[in-house]
Amino acid sequence: MHAAPPRGFDVLHYSVALVPDIAAKRVQGQQTVRFKAEQVLSTLTLDAGTLEVTSVTQDGRALAFAQAGQQLHITLATPLQRGASAELQIRYHGAPAFGLTFAPEREEVYTLFSTSQWMPSVDAPDERATLDLAVTLPPALLAAGTGRALPTRTLADGRIEHRWRLDTPMPGYVYGFAAGRYQQATQQHGPVQLRYLSVERSPAQLRTVFARTGDMLDFFAERAGLPYRGDYQQALVASTIGQEMAGLSLMSEAYGQDVLDDADQIALMAHEAAHQWWGNRVTCAGWEHFWLNEGMANFMTAAYLQQAQGEAAYQAQVDGWRTRLDALRANGADHALVYADWDAPTADDRAVVYRKGAYVLHLLRGELGDAVFWRGLRAYTVANDGRSVVTADFQRAMETAAGHSLQPFFDEWVYTAGTAAQ
Repeated sequence: MHAAPPRGFDVLHYSVALVPDIAAKRVQGQQTVRFKAEQVLSTLTLDAGTLEVTSVTQDGRALAFAQAGQQLHITLATPLQRGASAELQIRYHGAPAFGLTFAPEREEVYTLFSTSQWMPSVDAPDERATLDLAVTLPPALLAAGTGRALPTRTLADGRIEHRWRLDTPMPGYVYGFAAGRYQQATQQHGPVQLRYLSVERSPAQLRTVFARTGDMLDFFAERAGLPYRGDYQQALVASTIGQEMAGLSLMSEAYGQDVLDDADQIALMAHEAAHQWWGNRVTCAGWEHFWLNEGMANFMTAAYLQQAQGEAAYQAQVDGWRTRLDALRANGADHALVYADWDAPTADDRAVVYRKGAYVLHLLRGELGDAVFWRGLRAYTVANDGRSVVTADFQRAMETAAGHSLQPFFDEWVYTAGTAAQ
């Protein structure tokens, strides 16, 4: 079962140039979208949030377009035949209410879910494309973005254009950047350069906050069977519950202080690091299978804590998941891990995919034993690197490792609401 409906086209590449106005909390942008038709295509539809599109052109020719329901519908000049590709240029501006967060008091701007609030794009997680991203900023600011950093350009008025290139196709929801009057620290961990950014924390404090980052990447790489690729950046921003992007994770300044106060409070940064494999590289094909991203990242966080802090730290995570699941069931809010749709998720729905999802992986680990479980998880991750997956893909990988059907387990714990917590 593939969760996403066909769109009729495949985006190959986005090239985006943004100019945020931090004080006014506005952005203007222009972008090129290169795409391939998967059927005879007359209209291209992108998600565009509340952005106001001012023009769409193809080869210098203005195209007709309309905006409705946070989508941009573009009428192509001539129908595109199946297998053919084309490029469109889009100009736009706006004052996003979310997706692009402005903190003028810190001279800071950063992206949070979802990407279509600051660049017209396809929100669906199964759509992967490469990206060129440029963000023009005042000269005093530092920035981090998704992809490989390219040399900055100094414009005639003194502003700096920061540029990144994402060479590996990735889901649009993991595109993004953060910029502010940051202090920074860098460290080398094998082939990976680590970079930490914050307005409030000194370089020495940043090294303390993120001291375990390299160890986390090593642990997840070993469990995934895939080495980390590229560099990894982490920024402490004004406010967020945490946001993973490709090669970049955002956490709040308050969280950074929590880690300085208690060096064991590393679960959030481990969760975001785990997403570099489970979420970013192996991605749920539709939000209906979101537990494959979030339940997996929660479980892998606990597995890392088990290694780094001991069995009691792992069991504390498990106990928390079980307690939340018990509460869901007591309130009649339990749900199968696979949803029919994910259009308006509640806090309870999020608890299902994050907490119950992790707990079910813990139960599966117990049922299979460590050797079989980790062999299956590694095979699943390696086989699906760079792909979009549904729950059946994970089930098949674990059944192959186990050497027998796991249908009864998946029927009880994944495809239905399940029974009492164990």
